[in-house]
Amino acid sequence: MSKLKVPATTAIRFLKQHKVKFVPHLYPYEEKGGTKASAKALNVAEFSVIKTLIMEDDQQQAFIVLMHGSCEVSLKHLARQLKVKQVSPCNPDKADRLSGYQTGGISPFGTRQPLPVYMEASIEQLEKIWINGGKRGLLVEISPAELIRTLQPVKVSVAI
Repeated sequence: MSKLKVPATTAIRFLKQHKVKFVPHLYPYEEKGGTKASAKALNVAEFSVIKTLIMEDDQQQAFIVLMHGSCEVSLKHLARQLKVKQVSPCNPDKADRLSGYQTGGISPFGTRQPLPVYMEASIEQLEKIWINGGKRGLLVEISPAELIRTLQPVKVSVAI
């Protein structure tokens, strides 16, 4: 693994710029495999693989939700906690445009447009997390504390 050629994605540049300690992990990307496929490929718990979801409220204001790979987001609970009428996932084209990444490779780090970040509160309790590094087939292993330090997410409890 010492000869691992890490793609110079915007997310990787962001992590280096902010002096975040991370370990890159390349794996064979599986179309529609999601966190289940990446967790299996890296031999880690799917709960520790964090997905980056681009959502929007009823006013089309976009934001990021970070969620455990093995959990879903309760849209009703999220809307209630954000004090909006409803939230829904952005369509893939809009998510790609806002983030600057391709769906399946969206990272919360270094998005094209600065977006508010909401994080499932229990992510903070994990020792390590694996989160997208800005390219399909690339996860970075970091501590939740580093994610919190660099993104300053608002903690929510919306996992189901």
